[in-house]
Amino acid sequence: MSLEHGILGFLTYQPLSGYDLKKFFDESVRHFWSATQSQIYRSLARMAETGWVKMESVEQDDRPDRKVYHITKEGENELLHWLTTPLDMPKVRNLWLVQVFFAHPLSDDEIFALFEAHAEKLRQKLELFRDGVQEVVERRFAEVGSNRSRRLWQFTLDYGIAHLEWELQWVEKALEDLPHLPSD
Repeated sequence: MSLEHGILGFLTYQPLSGYDLKKFFDESVRHFWSATQSQIYRSLARMAETGWVKMESVEQDDRPDRKVYHITKEGENELLHWLTTPLDMPKVRNLWLVQVFFAHPLSDDEIFALFEAHAEKLRQKLELFRDGVQEVVERRFAEVGSNRSRRLWQFTLDYGIAHLEWELQWVEKALEDLPHLPSD
């Protein structure tokens, strides 16, 4: 996903400021796509130039004017085009697996610790997904009010949970096999 398409997607729900977009990213799709505040603002500037969004300056009493972005018809068309375009399989980059691949100089205890530390991170992330992210899905549903969107959001969360459960199961199986690791 390009960041621009994610922004367009969020703007289909309601007009948002750059700050609100960052908050929406962090609370809803961070488990599979993240963005920094500066990336969001740079993308909004490019998108305004291409005509995908328009900016409205909203006056505030005690602060500088707030810039709120609206999706345009051109932006809606671009999002629909992107949504209906088949995507390539994602390229997988996993630094932890690179560590495992080259872990041969480590002692058995160090390798075990490498796997156990990863298993603990997976357990923590699973807990966050099951509780925290699920609560965000429900809260955002209350704001947006679309049962269709809520179900699609749930699909992405269910995918994340299933992926983490599988990876944790794989790591735990590897931990069981590590005592049989050859010494040569």
